[in-house]
Amino acid sequence: MFAELIGAINNALYSYILIILLLAVGLYFSLRTKFVQFRLLGESIRVVGEKSGDKNSVSAFEALMVSTASRVGTGNIVGVANAIAIGGYGSVFWMWIIALVGGASAFVESTLAQVYKKKAPDGSSYGGPSYYIQAALNSRVLGVVFALALIATYAGGFNMLASFNLIDSMSGYGFYETAGYVSIMGGNYSVVALVGGALLAILVGVCIMGGGKRIVKVTGVLVPVMGVLYILMALVVMVLNIGMVPVVLGKIFSAAFDFKAIFGGFAGSAMMQGIKRGLYSNEAGVGSAPNAAAAANVSHPVKQGLVQMLSVFIDTILICTATAMMALCTGIIPSDSLKGAPFVQQSLATTFGSFGPYFITFALLLFAFTTLLGNLFYCEGCLNYVAGHTVGKTGMTIFRLIAVVIVFVGAQLEFGMAWDIADVLMGIMALINLPVIVILGKTALKALDDYQRQRRAGKDPVFKASSIGLKQETDFWN
Repeated sequence: MFAELIGAINNALYSYILIILLLAVGLYFSLRTKFVQFRLLGESIRVVGEKSGDKNSVSAFEALMVSTASRVGTGNIVGVANAIAIGGYGSVFWMWIIALVGGASAFVESTLAQVYKKKAPDGSSYGGPSYYIQAALNSRVLGVVFALALIATYAGGFNMLASFNLIDSMSGYGFYETAGYVSIMGGNYSVVALVGGALLAILVGVCIMGGGKRIVKVTGVLVPVMGVLYILMALVVMVLNIGMVPVVLGKIFSAAFDFKAIFGGFAGSAMMQGIKRGLYSNEAGVGSAPNAAAAANVSHPVKQGLVQMLSVFIDTILICTATAMMALCTGIIPSDSLKGAPFVQQSLATTFGSFGPYFITFALLLFAFTTLLGNLFYCEGCLNYVAGHTVGKTGMTIFRLIAVVIVFVGAQLEFGMAWDIADVLMGIMALINLPVIVILGKTALKALDDYQRQRRAGKDPVFKASSIGLKQETDFWN
């Protein structure tokens, strides 16, 4: 009954409410910023290389890596495979659309996070949607609701899903069935899921006990490496199957506009699957990345808005496309019966033999691990907000231990339950954050104008709250 309820809420959210809201907000900010995601794409690449002048602060690049670590996860492999298997080739097109219009939403929410960020005792900064909700809307209650929704989504839904996806990638190997199942409290559980979930939970626990700074350092090393390796593998597959590339691209565009299929069965359509999985993958407008953006030490809020906008493109336009082309160019026909990691594994097996599935499992291990760490980085900041002060060592240790247990539990879930829980919780975050950034958007738009004026004057932009008529007191910009 619980699974059916979650499934029904999931379908209602993504069939009617969120798809309209996501596209409307993304298009609104695209128009208001004169398509900042395209105009200033080159500027975002330049800004990401700037170094922080304070050793206690997080640089723009490090903040990008934390947000990308959370964005670039198992959804880039399994989520894309699911969308294609259920919604068909056209799902890829709608993933691209949600990333392209969502880039503007990502820019606005992360710029706002920088404007309203708070100063820590050591001089570093922190913040996110909860903080700009309270500062600009004067509503701590709504800020707390959002913080709790984020904690539930990232420590709960997303981390359980990442754990499930990693273990599910092993279901195609012979040892999965050979190991067998055990009966616990009336339920049958895979031995591989139990052992694998326990090992993953322990590994995550060892890392997160080092605190947020260690998370930044670990993700800063792993994210670029895993992303480059994955894209290179996709390019190799495309070159080896070069004749299929035009065919696949043709099917992606033609299937995207099969309106009879879209409106005939919307829940399984290319549009819904592409937008749902695209949002899960790049998180544009959900309100997660601003928590990492607020930690960056930059001279102007727009700089970090541009950097986080770039993260959306890295996630979807590069890595999700890499998965789609890697799977589809091999000629494997997507179907509802072949979805998730096994779809990508089987596709690669046609090109690389037994090495293909092992590579995907290894990529999922890296993706899942960095996702788990990046997600918990967000949660710790929200815990401090809910408490109204920095949570002590004992309190944070209890939270981390609970998070470790949740990672183990996620490995034992079933396919539908794991995805539906994550989708519903993510949808709740978006329902709060998207209307808020529309209300506060004028501040981000004024900041963008200020940034561009200074750039046209040949300056390295430096922000002052008074320059855009901001009346609220800020910790950094007054």
